[in-house]
Amino acid sequence: MSILQTTQLNIPAGMIDFGVGQPSLSLLPQAALKQAAEHRLSQGDASFLQYGAEQGDGYFRLTLAEFLSKHYGLPVEAGQLLITSGASQALDLICTRFTQPGDTIFVEEPTYFLALLIFRDYHLNLVGIPMDENGLIVEALEEKLAQHRPVFLYTIPAFHNPSAATLSAERRERLLRLSQEHNFLIVADEVYQMLDYTTPPPPPLAAHIDTNHVISLGSFSKITAPGLRLGWVQAAPARLEPLLHAGLLESGGGLNPFTSAVVQSLIELGLQDACLAHLKAVYQQRSAALSAALRQQTPGLSFVEPGGGFFIWLRLPEGRNAQEILVEARGRNVSFQPGIKFSSAQGLQNYLRLSFAYYDTAELLDGVNRLAQVINKDT
Repeated sequence: MSILQTTQLNIPAGMIDFGVGQPSLSLLPQAALKQAAEHRLSQGDASFLQYGAEQGDGYFRLTLAEFLSKHYGLPVEAGQLLITSGASQALDLICTRFTQPGDTIFVEEPTYFLALLIFRDYHLNLVGIPMDENGLIVEALEEKLAQHRPVFLYTIPAFHNPSAATLSAERRERLLRLSQEHNFLIVADEVYQMLDYTTPPPPPLAAHIDTNHVISLGSFSKITAPGLRLGWVQAAPARLEPLLHAGLLESGGGLNPFTSAVVQSLIELGLQDACLAHLKAVYQQRSAALSAALRQQTPGLSFVEPGGGFFIWLRLPEGRNAQEILVEARGRNVSFQPGIKFSSAQGLQNYLRLSFAYYDTAELLDGVNRLAQVINKDT
């Protein structure tokens, strides 16, 4: 009998796949979630087994608002939150309610490659805005605004996927001014905001939802477990209103009421804070080990050591092609994500993304050793 696949991953035996941007099984808080589920199921209230309120269970939103207020360092209100099935579903919902085929949106160059898939599903016109080590280059954004009228700009402002860059405070202020002057939305994918290891990022763009030009996305996929499929949209109530009347919510009710109830207990029992602290400690150690190994074994590559998130963005010398390297790398049982996948214009061919979330330190070091044998061969 063949083995039935149970997760999205299907990594061949012996392969170290740096392309996997998700936590290892050892980091998933199974015991904590069991305790939280037992706590919630012992309350004698079965309402979370019913169709949920479209915006999400009110008690859970109150608990989530308190949790976010503590970790964001700013007041968050339950009325500003809409519960979703993760950030990907939130992006899909935003496209459904705010765009039409052919509309122009701005994305960072590079950007999260799976977000590009969602935007292409809606037949949107994608315009890339270049980045540097301080995030989105605002001067380039101003140039594009002279040529286009975007419905929204999609940005990952903290510990960017894939570049690991964090948008500076000064650029955030300029971006906010431009969004108001040119009347476009900022869709801020802030799923890595709490995953800082060294210097904390600036306050999230969620702090500016009162401008009515910011929609912030968050997810428990990065701070607890992806299989929960639980996230949130934070925006001014007027911005949430069109989302609440989507057919998806009016037909099926609020998203993931059972999971929301379990995570409510996870937060109330202090288990979510403990989980987040553990993840940050492990990722910091893995990030440092991977960065040190890359500096030692691949001196011809350039990168910025991440201060948070999951990723290292490697720049190959000009003329090298990551896709060509990938073919040979897989022959040595190591893989990664080539930069072209993160480009809205089929560029970035001399870049590649590595993730340190899935493997322990020994496996990461083994993977760098394999990768270095391929990359250094022609240098």
